Amino acid sequence: MSDYQFAVGSRRSQVGRNYSGSLLRRLVTAYCCCLLATGFAQPGGYSTQDKGAIKKYEAGVQCMRAQRFDCALSEFRKAADSDERFVEPHIMLGELYEQMGRDTDAIASYRQVMAIAPRFFPAAQLHLADLEFRTGQYPEAEKNYRGYLAVEQEPMRKARAKLGVTNCAFAAEAIQHPVPFEPKNLGPAINSADPEYFPCITADDATLIYTRRLPEPELRQQAQEDFMVSHRGPDGAWQPCKPVPTVNTRMHNEGAGTLTPDGRFIIFTMCAGGDGSYGEGLRGFGSCDLFISRRIGERWTPPENMGRPVNSAHWETQPSMGSDGRTLYFIRGMQAADGIKSMDIFITTLQDDGNWSLPVKLGDNVNTPYQEESVQIHPDGRTLYFSSNGHPSLGGLDIYVSRKQEDGTWGKALNLGYPINTSADENSLLVSADGKLAYFASDREGGLGDLDLYAFDLYPEARPQPVSYIRGKVTDKTTGQPVEADVELFDLATGKLATAAYSDPRTGEFLVVLPQGRYALNAGAEGYLFFSENYDVTHGTPTEPITLNVPLSSLSSGSTIALRNIFFNTASYELLPTSNAELEKLVKLLKANPTLRIELGGHTDDVGADAANMTLSDNRAKAVRDFVVAAGIDATRITAKGYGETKPTATNDTEEGRASNRRTEVTVL
Repeated sequence: MSDYQFAVGSRRSQVGRNYSGSLLRRLVTAYCCCLLATGFAQPGGYSTQDKGAIKKYEAGVQCMRAQRFDCALSEFRKAADSDERFVEPHIMLGELYEQMGRDTDAIASYRQVMAIAPRFFPAAQLHLADLEFRTGQYPEAEKNYRGYLAVEQEPMRKARAKLGVTNCAFAAEAIQHPVPFEPKNLGPAINSADPEYFPCITADDATLIYTRRLPEPELRQQAQEDFMVSHRGPDGAWQPCKPVPTVNTRMHNEGAGTLTPDGRFIIFTMCAGGDGSYGEGLRGFGSCDLFISRRIGERWTPPENMGRPVNSAHWETQPSMGSDGRTLYFIRGMQAADGIKSMDIFITTLQDDGNWSLPVKLGDNVNTPYQEESVQIHPDGRTLYFSSNGHPSLGGLDIYVSRKQEDGTWGKALNLGYPINTSADENSLLVSADGKLAYFASDREGGLGDLDLYAFDLYPEARPQPVSYIRGKVTDKTTGQPVEADVELFDLATGKLATAAYSDPRTGEFLVVLPQGRYALNAGAEGYLFFSENYDVTHGTPTEPITLNVPLSSLSSGSTIALRNIFFNTASYELLPTSNAELEKLVKLLKANPTLRIELGGHTDDVGADAANMTLSDNRAKAVRDFVVAAGIDATRITAKGYGETKPTATNDTEEGRASNRRTEVTVL
């Protein structure tokens, strides 16, 4: 199944129009065999004595066995016309119409079944209820769900009918209380006569990458899924889109991508197969796998399979990368003999050794026994958007939001409401970093073609937590040339890594997303002292990001850096736990460079007596030295000295200046 099939969901009209081959053959042939096995399709077991009607019906069965579906429809209609009380052809017509996406005709056929012999084939009432629900006929659907529950005992079908009753009540209530929703087409720079779907966007809302399905008559599948990219111009409008080079291939589909917040990495779905015929890097483990590519400057690296345990013999698709760069959500389809058995949301995390953890399925508040897809973890790391047909809905796939709880579990899934959700399928939702704008794909009237991309203002109750981002550039302090560096930010409240990124080796630029809080920033590269700073992200927004330059000092004699994330209590030299991340970074630097000798210098502001400040600064420098030595660094490589208030870097007339003067410095000896 391609990403296009995912984007249109389980809408039968699309499946019938684009995939009426193997899927319809499997379903209808299996259904036909099921009917024959019941015995009522044998001579003397029919609901009619009309031999002419029986002959036409059996001719229709033979057409189905030969996979001649137009012939089957014609013969079943003739059989039904021959005897209006002959129920079997109406059952077969209902199933055929349903699988072909002709919902109105299927409903009419199943209603005929219920009018002629409501207990002859009880499952017809469940099919009828599903179709009525899918087409928004909620009162009729609820009546048939309840009628079916009165006679059904099989647990799975009974659960399906109970969910139907719940859905009908929910839908009626939702329609009475609509939510604000005014979608706007993104226009011809983005959309075309071909289908566009599964958008992903950078945190600064400046680069949009999405999937487009293009006709390829020369290929077996007659169509090709590729990525398109568009950038915002100076006027804020989207510029004409272009294909994404290197990532796109002509031999198989690429789609359903997710970008890291800075747009440097894309993880996406590729259905490459397991034979390696497209190159070793494109070898697949199952029908579809997740691949990764990195952007360096404006060029993308060749895609690489993410490997096990992320990929498996099952079907991995629709990834969503967390803003920490270490958490990946995706959809896994578990295969069965007749196709996809279930689709659920899984999570995997990048571990310290560089490997991904064993994927874990999210809990029951998110996943259901039915179908989940189209997942997005918002950059706040705590708000999850996804589509499902297993929670209370208005029909088909609806879009939901779930929020992470304090204990790390996911809260109850909440339907985004009507008219965002309807009786049709809704999915492919993307919410911008500021939480105000949502993007989605729709084939609604007034578009430019098939599926188009739209945007709308998301109402406040469905929005995520506010986030901001830091945009910076890493350079060599001496030469000013760009440097590829590891950029890490630690949450000062917990000491844990909050997010990480690489600066671009050609430009030195980086971008990291942060929820509100206080953070310690460390940027380091081989051959350089690391850069240290801290930020209070309380009022920042994506429209007013923090910008900074990160000059790295080389590991040469006399180079100096200030450790801005070493913290002490006031007038004390006892290290606070929030210093640990910075101290461990220093230990790592010394272990990686065993010939490096340094001086640790302590500095204070001018508050208090000079002598007391000199003693305090000396003790603080020694406290840092003691920590490093205790971590295994040879004491002879480190000297510690206090300078008190004698070397200020800023004025002592302001709190900001005094805070800058209170520091611990590293100088290369």
